[in-house]
Amino acid sequence: MMHAVAIPPYERFYEEHRAEVLRLLRRKLGANRAEDAFQETFLRALRAYGRLEHGEHLRAWVLTIAQNVAVDTLRRARPTAELPEQGANDAPPAYSELAELTDGLGPKERAAVVLRYGYDLSYEQIASALGSSPDAARQAASTGVRRIRRRIAS
Repeated sequence: MMHAVAIPPYERFYEEHRAEVLRLLRRKLGANRAEDAFQETFLRALRAYGRLEHGEHLRAWVLTIAQNVAVDTLRRARPTAELPEQGANDAPPAYSELAELTDGLGPKERAAVVLRYGYDLSYEQIASALGSSPDAARQAASTGVRRIRRRIAS
């Protein structure tokens, strides 16, 4: 026989889950955009809180809301207008100089090194391109550079 779990007061629900929600949003969106997404997550949760029928799986429920807010935030950040036509460029691409150095690196490390040092992208931009966090992008680039240095030194 299944017993319905009582729904705790919203303040207690918020206190129990705020740190984990903020961690998830920072990992998905970076520190700058996570604050607004955090507020939006708990605003959506507050609006729906009175309609809950039981208090089971509240953690999963609020993390799902946070995930949806993160997706919405990333969708809004995508450019919607067409990019202007670029003229032909006969110069070799920026990454061509790094091709020989990055051979042998894993795909994420290679991409992170090329995007950082070949295209001079920020770690937030690299994270967006790789589908990871800025910290993970920084780590992949750092690991790639260390492996390149070790290979060159030996």
